[in-house]
Amino acid sequence: MDRTTYLVIGAGVSGLAFANFIESDDYIILEQDQEIGGYCKTVQQDGFTWDYSGHFFHFRHKELEQYLLERMPDDEIKIVEKNTKIRYKDKLIDFPFQKNIHQLPQDEFIECLYDLYFLKEQEASNFKEMVYSRFGTGIAEKFLVPYNEKLYACDLSELDVNAMGRFFPYADLDDIIQNFRQADNRSYNSTFTYPSGGAISYVNALASEVREDGISRKEALISIDLKRKVATTSKREIAFEYLISSVPFPTLMKMTQVPHNPADFRSNKVLIFNLGFDKKGWSGVHWVYFPEREYSFYRVGLYDNIFDTDRMSLYVELGYPSDADVHTEEMLTQVLTDLKKAGIVEDHKLLSYHSIVLDPAYVHITQDSDQLVAEARQFLATRGVYSVGRYGGWTYCAIEDNILETRQLAQTFNKLHHL
Repeated sequence: MDRTTYLVIGAGVSGLAFANFIESDDYIILEQDQEIGGYCKTVQQDGFTWDYSGHFFHFRHKELEQYLLERMPDDEIKIVEKNTKIRYKDKLIDFPFQKNIHQLPQDEFIECLYDLYFLKEQEASNFKEMVYSRFGTGIAEKFLVPYNEKLYACDLSELDVNAMGRFFPYADLDDIIQNFRQADNRSYNSTFTYPSGGAISYVNALASEVREDGISRKEALISIDLKRKVATTSKREIAFEYLISSVPFPTLMKMTQVPHNPADFRSNKVLIFNLGFDKKGWSGVHWVYFPEREYSFYRVGLYDNIFDTDRMSLYVELGYPSDADVHTEEMLTQVLTDLKKAGIVEDHKLLSYHSIVLDPAYVHITQDSDQLVAEARQFLATRGVYSVGRYGGWTYCAIEDNILETRQLAQTFNKLHHL
């Protein structure tokens, strides 16, 4: 039987970051795929560069950004001032919707402003009630509810009030009125960085600090014996002192045989098309939100406006319930039709495409799921098992948050071993 102090499950951002910051070489990283990166993989195909989805890094901690940049080529990073739009009734308006209602047709602008002005905010018990309570019926029903229902592929009343945390774009009446005259659409991610090689470049920066033989590829975790502190994989048994897992939390619960009800942990899945065309399309805009039901997708991003290339390169995202069947070829035809309807594709020729289904994609955060995850993570930690990352924490967070979380965990272990 093999032995290690730290058994890390998953060679994505979270797992690799932990290995970067732990002051020990006694670790093994298990990766079930041949390639590292998890959902941050990048596809190079027919001269196009696509990620599994639009992964743009927004750093609040500049020292962390510098740490990654020092491990990447000097000419690889683009710093982009975000330009995002909302497609609403054949018009592009600025994001966020609630700060730009003055760009709507006059009658709809008056409707939204009236609802907002006479709003009586009430305590909300779920995400949908929060949206109506905070922004009024007009803004809620024209954008916030339909868009998020397409994204989460569920009734928003099933989600917790704080399902999106700090990522939800709030604005008060004063902000909105001030925006009528002088636009200020800044948000937590007003600028973002993007490597010319795609998101995998950040992953490779982290991987550059991992011990040469530290990653075992094509080795899947099957089960974890908490009493013996032994993990069974597709190849062997490994005894560990600590196990750091980035697998989806319900999967970890099943692997550890901790009693749970799978129905308490819900999510959706997302079908992503990466599409490469023969010539340029829309200029300037980086991604566009589509709240209207007539479009199959909820968001379309334009890589070519980030890379400044002369051929249109898109990512297109469609949300599905977790139990829905995804018919990729059928949906590709529908997506191309909808892109033409939206005016993004005209007489363009599709040269190349790639698709991927992310499952899970967006976690359905509820008060019950938050409490169950917190209690179970605490229990697992007493057995030396730590569940980290977006899916390990069964939450909504940025990629930077995953690095910060695993750095903090590594630093905690480092202090213990210095005592």
